[in-house]
Amino acid sequence: MQAPHSTCLLDFEVYLLIFWNEIQTGKFSIPSPPVHLTVSPAAERLRYILGDDEETMPTPTLFTEMDTLQHEGDELEWRESARWVKFEEKVEEGGERWSKPHVSTLSLHSLFELRTCLQTGTVLLDLEGYSLPQIVDDIIERQIEEGLIGPELKDKISFVLLRKHRHQTKKPIHRSFADLGKSGSGGSECSIFKTVPVSLSIPTHIVHNSRSMNDIAETPSTDQMKNKFMKKIPRDAEASNVLVGEVDFLEKPFVSFVRLSQATTLGGLTEVPVPTRFLFVLLGPPGKAKSYNEIGRAIATLMVDDLFSDVAYKARDREDLIAGIDEFLDEVIVLPPGEWDPKIRIEPPKKIPSADKRRKSVFSLNELGQMNGTAGGGGPVSDEEVMPAPHELGEELAYTGRFCGGLILDIKRKFPWYLSDFYEGFHIQSISAVLFIYLGCITNAITFGGLLGDATDNYQGVMESFLGTALAGTVFCLFGGQPLIILSSTGPILIFEKLLYEFSKNNGIDYMELRLWIGMHSCIQCFFLVATDASYIIKYMTRFTEEGFSSLISFIFISDAIKKMVGAFKYYPINIDFKPDYVTAYKCECLAPDPSKSILGVEHVSTSLNVTALDWTQLSKKECVKYGGSLVGKSCKYVPDLALMSFILFFGTYTMTVTLKKFKFSRYFPTKLRKLISDFSIFMSIMTFVGLDMLIGLQTPKLIVPTDFKPTRAGRGWFVMPFGKNPWWVYLASSVPALLVTILIFMDQQISAVIVNRKENKLKKGCGYHLDLLWVGVLMAVCSFMGLPWYVAATVISIAHIDSLKMESESSAPGEQPQFLGVREQRLTGILVFVLTGVSIFLAPILQFIPMPVLYGVFLYMGVASLSGIQFWDRIKLIMMPAKHQPDFSYLRHVPLRRIHLFTLLQIVCLAVLWILKSTFLAIIFPVMILGLMVVRKMLDMVFSQHDLAWVDDILPGKEKKKKVDEKKNTKKDKKKGKGGEDREDVSVLVVRLLKERHRLLGLK
Repeated sequence: MQAPHSTCLLDFEVYLLIFWNEIQTGKFSIPSPPVHLTVSPAAERLRYILGDDEETMPTPTLFTEMDTLQHEGDELEWRESARWVKFEEKVEEGGERWSKPHVSTLSLHSLFELRTCLQTGTVLLDLEGYSLPQIVDDIIERQIEEGLIGPELKDKISFVLLRKHRHQTKKPIHRSFADLGKSGSGGSECSIFKTVPVSLSIPTHIVHNSRSMNDIAETPSTDQMKNKFMKKIPRDAEASNVLVGEVDFLEKPFVSFVRLSQATTLGGLTEVPVPTRFLFVLLGPPGKAKSYNEIGRAIATLMVDDLFSDVAYKARDREDLIAGIDEFLDEVIVLPPGEWDPKIRIEPPKKIPSADKRRKSVFSLNELGQMNGTAGGGGPVSDEEVMPAPHELGEELAYTGRFCGGLILDIKRKFPWYLSDFYEGFHIQSISAVLFIYLGCITNAITFGGLLGDATDNYQGVMESFLGTALAGTVFCLFGGQPLIILSSTGPILIFEKLLYEFSKNNGIDYMELRLWIGMHSCIQCFFLVATDASYIIKYMTRFTEEGFSSLISFIFISDAIKKMVGAFKYYPINIDFKPDYVTAYKCECLAPDPSKSILGVEHVSTSLNVTALDWTQLSKKECVKYGGSLVGKSCKYVPDLALMSFILFFGTYTMTVTLKKFKFSRYFPTKLRKLISDFSIFMSIMTFVGLDMLIGLQTPKLIVPTDFKPTRAGRGWFVMPFGKNPWWVYLASSVPALLVTILIFMDQQISAVIVNRKENKLKKGCGYHLDLLWVGVLMAVCSFMGLPWYVAATVISIAHIDSLKMESESSAPGEQPQFLGVREQRLTGILVFVLTGVSIFLAPILQFIPMPVLYGVFLYMGVASLSGIQFWDRIKLIMMPAKHQPDFSYLRHVPLRRIHLFTLLQIVCLAVLWILKSTFLAIIFPVMILGLMVVRKMLDMVFSQHDLAWVDDILPGKEKKKKVDEKKNTKKDKKKGKGGEDREDVSVLVVRLLKERHRLLGLK
């Protein structure tokens, strides 16, 4: 009879032959290892606890308070020693104030001790609790049932846990201005105690009457209800209380972790009237007060950790809590003790990783022993972090293929928000935005109106500029797709108007009628672009094109402001040859004209004036020139102080605006006052320097606003007739220059719209590229009929409008930076700005006090502020920085520095070319050069890899699609290789091992 194990060997050989045959024919492949073999046990347990269902309700924010047991004489009490909302705040030694919020620094030893405490102590989950005495009784009873303490300790422990809680209320006598009006927190009594726990003896004569010695108030006190700290805590927050102390009647620690089934307000237990959900108690024998305190800080820090708090809410047993600690330990970063000072409090970071990213890391397949996070970029990088977010502009630019398909979708998208676009504008922040943008718009209108008047012989001037700005802007803000966009005249349009007027003048063609037909043709062409969803081309404008365009416009604002200021020095020159010792020689006299010469210029002034009888030494400068006299003297050419005063007003307005805008990040005054000052920074700066100018009383150049409502040029009306002054062929030929205007309008409008609608601005109401272009086309025709300038989106002023309406979170944890919530999307500010612009002609008596250098300072601020947040500008500054001083930008981690500098230099060259073009008569082809930027960007695909472009720019839509197709092909090839190649080699190795095992078993036989 054959041995049983030899029969098994024969069956094994038959199976092995079949197995090998399947491998050779490609019918067998090794499946991937099971998930549980590649994931740490803690991570797998947490995935099961938390789940990845996005529909689950988020857990409430936890406010954690730690109290330590103190005594003064024979009296016992719990003294508040630290608190957490997001970061830790300690009671400063002396008990007079809270410390600055700081990042909690924990020792690994305290975390391991906490883990041991939860393993050996009592864990009560979903306990029905309605009062602290009842909860304490349940905890002690469970400890007695589990044999952790003896029944004789029940009254003693209960007595200790039910002592009065004294919260931090001590305020110094000399309070800061920021604290005025703030109430205290907690009880009304205050005294100074050390927060280190001490050894306690419980008098035996009061132990038996401990229930009557319950000091805990059943309801929150008045001071608790009035505590201003509640503003720092979210409304739906719940509390977790940590109680630590040492007593001399225990031989081993008394540890309990409690989660109540429903959050309950436990009277005076907590500093603020927040219902308690969690309670952690640690009492131990004397001699380890510091250790107990560190364990308490460890559990308190864990409770405000986003991931662990989720675990604490959803844990089913003790092991789930321990898994949460293990996951926390996986992410802990150790600071070497000899390389930093533990006494230093780490400032809260400006930006911290979101909780969602950390949760995703738990759901990812982390290898056993591998950290979920990476410290300092030195750890392994997940697939999601290899490439940045793709270039997406949203569904608004999707090609529908239907007639006016994009326009219809824009209307459907914006119509539900139309009413909210008005009532959401009623906010104090809107007032500062209106004042800021209004001053920018009227300055722009006056500047371009004056230039247009010079270029077109006053066919269009300041009055037309004011009226056109008011009309076009109001209509656009009422009905446009993105009312945050501000319309204005632009430099290329000014060049076009100048060339068109010169062409009309030289060829005997009526300028206004020709301009009317160009506007009508351009309007029709805009309608065609809207109907065919031509805005789809914007998808191919990456960061390279957007930043090149916006940087150019910003530099134009900066240079124009500086040019205007330099012009003041030319108009009011400084006497650089002035010598104080010869001040007596500086004078200006008016000399009478030579009688022998005919005074033709004087005879027509006043026939009754006897010129020879004039006292020429008493005439003013204007009268002297008027009557033909001559000015003689060293001071005739100079006006003292005006140039310097103009510069003070210009640079002072800019500097003060920048300083006040950053004031909300300062440490002075309460948060609301800082934010108010920041919002009204521009208005306050303008009013300050207008007042300074009035106080000094110098005749600085002032804002000149037209006072009469009539066209600038006499003889023209408010409407232009389409026929009668030009040949018939002009009406048709005007479509050619109209095409150039259409390209200009399209590119300028849509690039500005893309910049305004960036995802960084967190706009929630969507945008309307097609609807915007439709109304710009309609306004082109209307302004042409009325002889008003043409208007298009103004990039810099629109960015300034966005910045002035940004919203931040009002309730933030101490130490936490306010979170950017988005932009106040509404139509009211834009409408008010343009209505005020229209009525400015009636405000001339007030506006005439504003010095022009002040408005030039506002222009300079707009240009500089619009450069912030542009990656191109950041990369320019990197060229001048040593590597060790460069900021930690994400693209510096993934792209070689030399490649970044090369990309930046190419952008600088393109910007220089655009600058040269706009400064010459070739500015008329400026929109074509913007298209040229797109061509240059396409050519960069041959110079840079897609990986590098993804970080410093965006991947073009076509390249992105091609990349996905290539990935799919590579995946299919890998699968085929897996079936017949690498997997087969792995299986061959397995077969060899099986054969060796067979020979080993035969050897045993």
